[in-house]
Amino acid sequence: MRNFLIAIVTLLLSSAALQVQAQGKTWKTLSKITFKKEYNEMMGFKVDVPVFSEDVLAMEGKTVDVRGYIIPVEGYKGHKEFIFSAYPYNMCFFCGGAGPETVMEVFANEPIEYTAEPITIRGKLELNADDINRLIYALTDVVKVEEDR
Repeated sequence: MRNFLIAIVTLLLSSAALQVQAQGKTWKTLSKITFKKEYNEMMGFKVDVPVFSEDVLAMEGKTVDVRGYIIPVEGYKGHKEFIFSAYPYNMCFFCGGAGPETVMEVFANEPIEYTAEPITIRGKLELNADDINRLIYALTDVVKVEEDR
């Protein structure tokens, strides 16, 4: 009986470890992009346009889990629309500490309270290579993933 309980606990812990590892892989996969310069009529000069890798393209429209940080940005509508980052606020893209592939727009189904601690969210991934007024990644139909402590 003891060995059976140990096996169950080991299985549960390895399952949780795989889930955390998978969440970290999401940002790693999203970083697999390059950029090309293209002339933008509206701006009147060349801008960087993302070129998504096959791995990133395969994630488009899929439901993914992402672990990261809520970035409080003025102009987003409170707790249902916000920016989510792979890094804490002081290291994020907006502070010059990371690239545009490390942040995403979030559109949650229900409000998600701000916290400075990392959280895990789940939603459908959308890619953006055309609208320079938006981030290159967005997550829609987002829910917060309750984590076991």
